[in-house]
Amino acid sequence: MNAPGSRTAGLAEKLSTGAALAAGGVLRAWMLGKFFQANGDTLVYGGIAKNLLLHGRYALTLGSGQTFPTLIRLPGYPFFLAACFKVFGVDNYGAVSWVQIVVALAGCLLLADFARRIAPKGRETSAAQGALWLAALCPFTAIYDATPLTEGLTLFSLSLALWSAARFRVKPGWGMALWFTFAIAFAALLRPDGPLVAIALAPTLFVGLRRVAEGARKRVLRIAIVSLVLAVVPFAAWTWRNWKVFHIFEPLVPASATDPGDPTYPGWERWVKTWCLDFVSTYQVYWNVPGDELDIQALPERAFDSTQQRESTAKIFAEYDDHGFNLTPEIDAKFARLAQERIAARPLRYYVLLPLGRVMDMWLRPRVENLPIDLDWWVYGHHYAETRFSWFYAALNALYILLGIAGLCLKPKMWPWLLLYMLLRSAMLLTIGAPEARYTLECFPMLCALGGVAIARIWARRSQVGASV
Repeated sequence: MNAPGSRTAGLAEKLSTGAALAAGGVLRAWMLGKFFQANGDTLVYGGIAKNLLLHGRYALTLGSGQTFPTLIRLPGYPFFLAACFKVFGVDNYGAVSWVQIVVALAGCLLLADFARRIAPKGRETSAAQGALWLAALCPFTAIYDATPLTEGLTLFSLSLALWSAARFRVKPGWGMALWFTFAIAFAALLRPDGPLVAIALAPTLFVGLRRVAEGARKRVLRIAIVSLVLAVVPFAAWTWRNWKVFHIFEPLVPASATDPGDPTYPGWERWVKTWCLDFVSTYQVYWNVPGDELDIQALPERAFDSTQQRESTAKIFAEYDDHGFNLTPEIDAKFARLAQERIAARPLRYYVLLPLGRVMDMWLRPRVENLPIDLDWWVYGHHYAETRFSWFYAALNALYILLGIAGLCLKPKMWPWLLLYMLLRSAMLLTIGAPEARYTLECFPMLCALGGVAIARIWARRSQVGASV
């Protein structure tokens, strides 16, 4: 028979879990009603999904109604949208967001159980509750859960991968291996950076395998081989489709996110990387090309090393505008020469300082990109309330990071692999020329779990102080 104290503790945990899920659901429902958008990338994914559903083709549709095959997006999210459209109606993006909200709350539960499994003995429950509340009430992830984009499902895939990996380490078996395989494969089918979770977490499944009996070791190896085959199959099919349709070897998507034959702009991309440091420049300059006006006043001073360079840049901008906002190969070549001049003058800035600065921007800036807040939030005289809110968001973001660091310092189970994922992701982001804060969002499942471990430690120390008093 369970002791009354244990029954009371169990009831309190269930009430806390229910309250966290309810609060998380309310937060996401409010964000869905307040900030819902279906534009940009959402419509690209949706266009592919409609062609899958209506015509059986992985294709995009031009304004004229003509369809053409594409490989600019991985198939994971278009197939998810097609399934949702089949059930709830074509273009019903609101229903898609509701499905993602339910999936996200399930991911919060998985994170809570993961935190329970990596926490030190005696702190499992408080770590689980801490991670659950952090995940459920995180506004940075919640707004993407309510937005029809890949981020919400990617976060769930990461949570599922963490949970199944932790359980497999304790009791290797087919069930957890298949869940882990599904998680890492789905993450990679959603976004081209998805394979990072497999690279970071797969090795942990085999740590300590030498200490396992030979018969069990052979069973684990059989599971690993089958799981590897299952994980590779969808990418083999995707690669074969791309070879058959486009006659190129492409197991993910091109780095330029363009179809074969579409124009690319390597000179422009390289020049942008010689000065771009934050999301403001990404939004106001980088996303405008091609097809929109280039305003030299939108460039920061670091985009010019001299008055002569400013004049050269202004001439290229004017030529671009005169060509109807079309970035011709000749204009792109001029950007390439300008970029090479700037790189040769200050290679440390290009290869080290700016990449590090962009990664810091993606980690630390206020995550208000999906909110109706001006990007120049730091100009306090323009909008007092927005600036105060942005600083609050920056502080909240810093709190999640600090709790994650504190959890790492406590060295819970699997901490090296969680750190490895965040380091790999940050290293990958060093190559990004146009930063966006959402690119570090995938680290938040790790931060929430580690933050739960840190909260459990804080709670235990407070309880000890209270008991001593």
